[in-house]
Amino acid sequence: MRIAIPIAAGRLAQHFGHCEKFALVDVNQETKETSAIDEVAAPEHQPGLLPQWLKDQGVNVIIAGGMGSRAQSLFRAASIEVLTGAPAEMPTTLVRQYLDGTLVTGKNLCDH
Repeated sequence: MRIAIPIAAGRLAQHFGHCEKFALVDVNQETKETSAIDEVAAPEHQPGLLPQWLKDQGVNVIIAGGMGSRAQSLFRAASIEVLTGAPAEMPTTLVRQYLDGTLVTGKNLCDH
């Protein structure tokens, strides 16, 4: 499994489409352990680009703060699970909480 988290200054970026980088976290689904974490520069923002780009990166799950409804639809169409309303924490913290079933998400912080 590969989890993508939009980041800025090392923490989850609240606006998904305008983040600096993505943390791509590889997880062994059987052991629920992280096997690798890569930070990659986000491509230049273009509507509709990120769903295919992240799919090409092998992403299965996205943990985000805020994301527009159109983007969420495009990710669902690409068979990528999206969790919105996550807090601005370190990627390793968010992934651990997701794997442990303790990730608390709130309101989607994006209104478009």
